[in-house]
Amino acid sequence: MKTTTWQSPSNIALVKYWGKKENQIPANPSISFSLNNALTTTTISAEIKENRNAISIEFFFENEKNDAFAIKIISFLEKVASEFTWLKSYHLTINSSNTFPHSSGIASSASAFSALALGLCTLHEEIMEIKLPNFYQTASYWARVGSGSACRSVYGGYNLWGKTSLLAHSSDEYAVNIDDQIHPNFKTFNDTILIIEKGKKAVSSTQGHALLKEHPFAQMRYNIANENTGKLLSILKNGEMNDFIKIVESEALMLHALMMTSPTPFILVKPNTLAVIEKIWDFRNQTHSELLFTLDAGANVHLLNSDKDNEQVQQFVQNELIGYCQNDLYFCNAIGKGPLKI
Repeated sequence: MKTTTWQSPSNIALVKYWGKKENQIPANPSISFSLNNALTTTTISAEIKENRNAISIEFFFENEKNDAFAIKIISFLEKVASEFTWLKSYHLTINSSNTFPHSSGIASSASAFSALALGLCTLHEEIMEIKLPNFYQTASYWARVGSGSACRSVYGGYNLWGKTSLLAHSSDEYAVNIDDQIHPNFKTFNDTILIIEKGKKAVSSTQGHALLKEHPFAQMRYNIANENTGKLLSILKNGEMNDFIKIVESEALMLHALMMTSPTPFILVKPNTLAVIEKIWDFRNQTHSELLFTLDAGANVHLLNSDKDNEQVQQFVQNELIGYCQNDLYFCNAIGKGPLKI
């Protein structure tokens, strides 16, 4: 019996990953930072078995057996079995739990598949009695196969995924950490996630990516995302906060504009999402603070601000924004240090 446990973070994209090619290759680069409190902890136990013809697992989410998700994991494991050649020789028992509320609308695929990939890499080293030369890069590569954004969660801080001429060691196949290029202005950011709506989205991210393939603005979007990646890399290096706000909010709104103008249109933002955005803009105009927002592929709003504004922002949340949250639910995060082997 071999057992390993990894705790891995979710992340929030600043330049959005929306649109992909075959084999989970992104249509454009994306930039994100990892969160410190939105975490998935995954324990994998591998026990050698007699029948070595197929992958076999049991999956438990927060101590309850979940056969539906087990099917998704088996599909993932079948894709990575070419690297982890021992998989069919072992029965896996996987236990997973989140620090954030279940079905709260916080994307968990990034934290889940990055924790799973890190665990598989650890077991691979133990079972094969080898040392992976680029452990985290390998984990990022295989996390991408499960969920594109998961490849960015294999590291803490700021990360870039997608090949760009602006970063020599960038790749479409794994993410790279860019913390060494970040200005102090952006190293103490907070992310307060306002839970506007809990539960499963009407249209999944997988479906959304597929719809972009036939989108009349798809190529224009990819071009703009590449431009914004270059602009944001420069902004993050130079510390220009006003330009940072413009790029990040534009990326969030463009993501949802693409959804609304898809060949099969869909809307994931809700009236309260829009009300909160207007409140943020009013607050910023009145107080001259550097509070900004971004959105994921859902209704929830991510409030981003530096430490110096955090007391004022948290008061703003309590006084004016909490009423727009479902069951008054919001979730405080900051830039995280990345995965942890437990």
